[in-house]
Amino acid sequence: MKSAFTIDKRDDGVAVITMDLPGESVNTLRQSFSQDFSAVFADVEADSSVEAVVFTSGKDDFIVGADVKMLEACETASDAQQISQTAHRSMQRLADFRVPVVAAIHGACLGGGLEVALACHGRIASDSDRTKLGLPECQLGLLPGAGGTQRLPRQVDIQSALDMLLTGKQVRAKKAKKLGLVDDVVRRSILVDVAAQYALKLASGEVKEDHDLKEEVTEWALTENPVGRKVVFDQARKALLEKTRGNYPAQERILDVVKTGLEKGFEAGLAAEAEAFGELVVSPQAANLMSIFFATTAMKKDNGVDDPSVEARELPRIGMLGAGLMGAGIAYVTADKAGIPVRLKDKDSEGVGRGLKYAAKILGKKLKRRHITEIEYGQKMTRIAGAVEYTAFDRIPLVIEAVFEDLGLKHRVLRDVEEAGPDDVIFASNTSSIPITKIAEGSEHPETVIGMHYFSPVEKMPLLEIIVHEKTADWVTATCVELGKKQGKTVIVVNDGVGFYTSRVLGPLMNEAAYVLNEGVPIEDIDRALMDWGFPVGPITLLDEVGIDVAAKVGPIMQAEFGDRLAAPPGFDRLIADGRHGRKNGKGLYTYEKGKKGDVDESVYRVLGVTPNKTIPKDEIAQRCALQFVNEACLCFGEGILRSARDGDIGAIFGLGFPPFRGGPFRYVDSVGAKEIVRRLNRFRDRLGNRFAPAPVLVHMAETGETFHGENTVSPGEHPSNPGAVTVGASASA
Repeated sequence: MKSAFTIDKRDDGVAVITMDLPGESVNTLRQSFSQDFSAVFADVEADSSVEAVVFTSGKDDFIVGADVKMLEACETASDAQQISQTAHRSMQRLADFRVPVVAAIHGACLGGGLEVALACHGRIASDSDRTKLGLPECQLGLLPGAGGTQRLPRQVDIQSALDMLLTGKQVRAKKAKKLGLVDDVVRRSILVDVAAQYALKLASGEVKEDHDLKEEVTEWALTENPVGRKVVFDQARKALLEKTRGNYPAQERILDVVKTGLEKGFEAGLAAEAEAFGELVVSPQAANLMSIFFATTAMKKDNGVDDPSVEARELPRIGMLGAGLMGAGIAYVTADKAGIPVRLKDKDSEGVGRGLKYAAKILGKKLKRRHITEIEYGQKMTRIAGAVEYTAFDRIPLVIEAVFEDLGLKHRVLRDVEEAGPDDVIFASNTSSIPITKIAEGSEHPETVIGMHYFSPVEKMPLLEIIVHEKTADWVTATCVELGKKQGKTVIVVNDGVGFYTSRVLGPLMNEAAYVLNEGVPIEDIDRALMDWGFPVGPITLLDEVGIDVAAKVGPIMQAEFGDRLAAPPGFDRLIADGRHGRKNGKGLYTYEKGKKGDVDESVYRVLGVTPNKTIPKDEIAQRCALQFVNEACLCFGEGILRSARDGDIGAIFGLGFPPFRGGPFRYVDSVGAKEIVRRLNRFRDRLGNRFAPAPVLVHMAETGETFHGENTVSPGEHPSNPGAVTVGASASA
């Protein structure tokens, strides 16, 4: 097999070692590379004419990290620990090399890639937007295993190091230079030459380290001084636990390992790193987080239809109807991330102006942070053109609508688009509640009607839920999926139905939280219980964010379709009567001052007729709400709303904040066991009513031992909801 490494020995005495993994689009680190790595450096080390080394990449990225499949294959903690120890030896070989080694970095330098760069004696980065440096291992439930926990805190200040290690944050080249992570930032065209010059300067002793005395004193106070070090780590742990609630062990181990290295020395730190790495690789949290990584990687190649040969059509431009926050956000991600011109239409020039201003504000923040130049700002803004008429829509192949949630209005704009646009114009609705089938009834070409459900704020939320009905053409689906990917979205495709997938599964969770509140449990206890279980915000806070008025409108639609199982508890109409819409009007279940959320609005209990004096264990509150979410997801699966359990997990995590470390609702069922999930649901059904009746697919799985993921899997769409089926699983006692 061809080696991943080549050597180019230059006339100036610099050997350029290039990593270029054969047959792959990116460089990743694999355990088998250690021999090749050692061999190539042994060759250079034996050549006395070599005065310095530049290590670079033959790809558009430097090294994007370790091969995650290698880690997934580890069966024991010892297996993973050995991988870390092997990496330590390779990195130390680099750090101890007889001549200076400088990393020439272009593109992503992440995880093991940054650990390689940190082991080098210098680092030169390109000024490209692609160039980003980071240690994102914590996002996979891991910690850096090739010395990153020890070398990064010795390269940059401790607070910046902990920030990068505990969050997985990636920094751009200019920021990296400011931190001291890289030595210089230059154009890509001269990257290797500048790195070679710098390596020769290191070899000759011409380059001297220039430490700022004030920075040295500050860093000593924070790290070398035991009192200062204790303050730093105590504060970091407190802030960490407030955020993770103890659900993510990797971050806690990172703190322990970094502290060990600072207190007991570099070698002790490496030993602690290898041990922790081994334990984390085989942890359930890492397994679930790695499953998300594999799922999103696979989805990048998915065209959204069963036939992989179906190709997306080119979109030279798109139309956007509605310039509100959703429409303006969609226009922004299309122009900025996808690089596609947008014609943003609203009913009047004032509306168009607000939409353009919104997009300009987002780009203005990027300009202020120097993520883009003035020229780039202008180029991106010129891709968004405003309109109050359908002028030039005859040349637009796809139009997205984000108008008011009214079927009659959507039919009207649909007819307008079909009249003004090409015969095969795609009409994509951003509706969150109206079935796409009903919208398509107003079309002369229902095969070109589809749903594209974005989440607010569009520029921040990663998920796009595409909804197809029975007549949607495959090429239409593939085209919309490709557009979503270009907009930077993680895309799932679901079949049509009331609430689709995401809105439908969220409803029962919110309803159950309301039931718990009506029983007299304080609002803060409910929110805290779900956050402790792993959700980013509590359901009551989320109700205020979504809008109580929106929930009040969608609730009856869901109940009409699914019956009393999705009925909200009585009393919440009183919130609307009291003028409580949530954050949007500064009056909800929490207080708001200048848009900022405060404490619980105690007067809401009087409005609801509730006395908040009941205590329910937080685990029970969390289980009641989470099981409603999980059970509804399983109903969607059994009814064929979902194409796969994978899509259901990704949609729940990226769109609704389902705890990532649990892997999504379907991996959660697999980890707990369908039989146990059915037992818990039946226990709550006996106490609280038939809204907890287990989904038929869960009952089937409890009896057969099938799972959602793995070898013996159940298929979607084969277990539709059947009132008679829910009694199959015998009720179990608690």
